[in-house]
Amino acid sequence: MSGEILCRREAELAFVTLSNPGKRNAIDAAMWRRLREVMVELGADEVLRCVIFTGQGAAFAAGGDLEEFRAARATVEAALVYHEAVGAALAAIAECPLPTVAAITGPCVGGGLEIACACDLRLAAEGARFGAPVMKLGFPMYPGELQGLLELVGPAVAKEILLEGRLLTATEAYEKGLVTRVVADADLLGDALATAQRIAAGAPAVARAHKRWIARLLTDVPLSAEEKRAAFAFLDSEDYREGLAAFLEKRPPQFRGR
Repeated sequence: MSGEILCRREAELAFVTLSNPGKRNAIDAAMWRRLREVMVELGADEVLRCVIFTGQGAAFAAGGDLEEFRAARATVEAALVYHEAVGAALAAIAECPLPTVAAITGPCVGGGLEIACACDLRLAAEGARFGAPVMKLGFPMYPGELQGLLELVGPAVAKEILLEGRLLTATEAYEKGLVTRVVADADLLGDALATAQRIAAGAPAVARAHKRWIARLLTDVPLSAEEKRAAFAFLDSEDYREGLAAFLEKRPPQFRGR
């Protein structure tokens, strides 16, 4: 039986849950395909301001569904199709215009780690564990999926994770820059919700602009004159006028995304 990607909306927030509880939320091919579809749908929603990722139960995701690998990756052609679908899902998360927050408990391994790396913020419960021990399974991480980990933690930590194959504690993951912060297990969902609410309280166009400009600046290509002018598009927005007015009037701003 295939796992599921569960999605629900609450006002300006969306909650995406990896659900394959019989396998600690291992992600199968159908889940990867559905994950991309869900993220494309959410990214086009003008009402939403943040997406929270969770795993069902006591795990984030224990990796890919190994039981289907013999059939799904029986040939090079089949493996390419499989991993291109994985890459498309990860790209949909990384390129989503909405801020994304991963709330991580239990194992965050292999494909689960790749999903977490694609998110903007990663909040880890104290009992969370991180890694990609694929060297024990006889195959390397696909280059297109390794890129997210490499960009996040750099080559030294990526090598440590992949060459040793051990699982990092939440504290180790934080010290190595893999997670944003560590919270008590019982506080994880509350902290993730509070984080998303802080994000949602800001001007949504500003959050989207910050994500867009950070990605653009990481290309190391100098900004064009047109891009520099485009950085000031906010001057004509209602939210900019509201933000200044609220500051001067000493009241919380009420941003409408316009």
